[in-house]
Amino acid sequence: GGHNLLFTGPPGAGKSMLAARLPGILPPLQSKQRLEVTMIKSLSSGGSGVNMASHRPFRAPHHSASMAALIGGGRQAKPGEISLSHNGVLFLDELPEFSRQTLDALRQPIETGEVEIARAEAHITYPANFQLVAAMNPCRCGHANDPELSCHRIPQCINEYLGRLSGPLLDRFDIRIEVPPVSLRDMLSPDSGEKSADIAQRVANAQKVQFDRNQGCLNANLDGELLRDLARPDEDGQVLIDKITNEAANSKLRSRGYKRIIRVARTIADLDGCENLAARHIASAMVWRGMASDVKE
Repeated sequence: GGHNLLFTGPPGAGKSMLAARLPGILPPLQSKQRLEVTMIKSLSSGGSGVNMASHRPFRAPHHSASMAALIGGGRQAKPGEISLSHNGVLFLDELPEFSRQTLDALRQPIETGEVEIARAEAHITYPANFQLVAAMNPCRCGHANDPELSCHRIPQCINEYLGRLSGPLLDRFDIRIEVPPVSLRDMLSPDSGEKSADIAQRVANAQKVQFDRNQGCLNANLDGELLRDLARPDEDGQVLIDKITNEAANSKLRSRGYKRIIRVARTIADLDGCENLAARHIASAMVWRGMASDVKE
């Protein structure tokens, strides 16, 4: 569905590895998307030695990257990492280590799918329709949930570390997943799990349904009447929606958060092959947004 994703877990849990595997389960670029990706890459490199794009971009800038490098700019107003990630994945590892000003500059492009670069010599709008994937430790030492390894500054360490991220930026992550450390026994297990090819086929089928039904966009970009028309719940789903939209039942949920829950639920329903949203789809979307306690209630 193109949803933004945040991994949180201790060092060595596999957050970066999971993010790097994401492009492998995404559908191939369409002809128009290949052209767009190639044109942006050509602009960034000065137009020399660029071949037609054959796969979705996966960009992983270091946390020391400047705002101009990430958003775009410079004297020639070149595209930045968010435009080079167009139609692909932008991965920000160690998210709180990026400067807060640089991260907050991502907020508008995430919503609009484009970025405007204004300079004295040029005023250019670049496409920036990317899937944002980020990873972070629960605290600076990385072991907040492990009493044996955590530092003596817990919980102050957690609050200071998370305080580097603004609420509006965190609100733009549709899915927030806790990644626990993998035991050595599980790592050595012969069970390889589900194959990437099988997952990729399910994703491709779901995205085809979305493009055909959503007037050419993914569920992450649904809004307004189109979102209301295409994300209709069944009877049990409506009961749960009535609960989460009740201000008294969940005062911390805002309009943007509610829409993101419904978009994710729509994607879960698509993967499940269901036309309407069932209560289980909405509950899963709430859990993935970090609202497990509200579902239990």
